[in-house]
Amino acid sequence: MATPKYKTSKSKAASRKAANMKLSAPTLSECQTCGNLIPPHRVCPKCGYYAGKPVVVKDEE
Repeated sequence: MATPKYKTSKSKAASRKAANMKLSAPTLSECQTCGNLIPPHRVCPKCGYYAGKPVVVKDEE
């Protein structure tokens, strides 16, 4: 099995780990019809509306 020849410096390790620190939470927008928080440009799973128009027929239970 291959082993590293030299110790990884603190700056090398930190710069490699820094990519994960830049990640942020996904943005959510409010559904115009029901007010549910959903990702933008997606059909609302709660009411089935997209851009104020019914797209998916949901059965009310």
